[in-house]
Amino acid sequence: MKKTALIMAGGHGERFWPRSRRDLPKQFLSLTDDGKTLIQLTVERIRPMVEDGDIYISTNRDYIDLVRRQLPDIPLENILTEPVGRNTAPCIGMGAAFISRRSGDALMMVLPSDHLIKYDQMFVSTLQDACDIAEKGDNLVTIGIAPDFPETGYGYIRFDPSVTELRGYKVLNFTEKPSLEIAKEYVSSNEYLWNSGMFVWRTDTILGRFERIMPDVHEGLMIIRDAVGTSAEKDIIEKQFPAFPSISIDYGIMEKSDNIYTIPGTFGWDDVGSWLAMERIRKTNEFGNITEGNVITVNTRDSIIIGDKKLIACVGVKDLVIVDTEDATLICNRDATNEIKKVIENLKVCNRDEYL
Repeated sequence: MKKTALIMAGGHGERFWPRSRRDLPKQFLSLTDDGKTLIQLTVERIRPMVEDGDIYISTNRDYIDLVRRQLPDIPLENILTEPVGRNTAPCIGMGAAFISRRSGDALMMVLPSDHLIKYDQMFVSTLQDACDIAEKGDNLVTIGIAPDFPETGYGYIRFDPSVTELRGYKVLNFTEKPSLEIAKEYVSSNEYLWNSGMFVWRTDTILGRFERIMPDVHEGLMIIRDAVGTSAEKDIIEKQFPAFPSISIDYGIMEKSDNIYTIPGTFGWDDVGSWLAMERIRKTNEFGNITEGNVITVNTRDSIIIGDKKLIACVGVKDLVIVDTEDATLICNRDATNEIKKVIENLKVCNRDEYL
């Protein structure tokens, strides 16, 4: 069965402000030493499985030029543009409609564009196992991540280790972000995985779930599907897509579905959720610092200091995140990186759009 991929690239990456902006969100940034952007790395690691002509990018229409510049080998007709943001369920549904129209009942991998993977070959092997389960029957497959610690910022997948399908385990239920105490219980039970937001299924399987669980959305998806490749395609999407509810694939489909399997991923996954991820991506120096750009440190420890040409001199500081751009500078305690979104909220309230 043909393998295809839908890469979701419509997010804003607000916790990476001020580097990540509306006109250059996180997935289009380079955070690794090799200079490649997150979305370029995402496409690169699946190329052993999927040809460029079968890779689809779902993004905001404002980012079409960014996608074309960074991924010139992806056909223009494979760049699916959303007129408005509607979360992951409509995004995935429209991707399935396009793939179904062009490739029939194909295997469809759904991947975020802003994650990092350390061990690409192990990742591809896990995806192949997921494809085998998805191809075998009316199955939805999600890639879970074996938890290293009780993280409260992720959703969790509870699975039954006694019920298997090839290398997958039967999913019992999905849970949202837990408290610390509950997260500790999840990790110690060995029956929970982090929800990575990566999925594999056949196009007929996922569209069938939409038909059964979200029939109104399915009706709109079929109208879009029939318009793919015609002169009416753009107008139909402009009309149908904004009418979809804004809902995640987890809430909309997965939590209400059956025949769901999960495969534990042990391939060095990182969702690159905040600036603290830089400590996992790059090596710290002997003082625990990560620096980029024109930086001088004196008696500075355990800090992340990111700049460009302007000199940044840090003296006697500890546990800070400092990110300097041409028009904005972030100075943040390490323990407060999750509150960077509040800066964005304040900028919106004050109508200071030039900094968004």
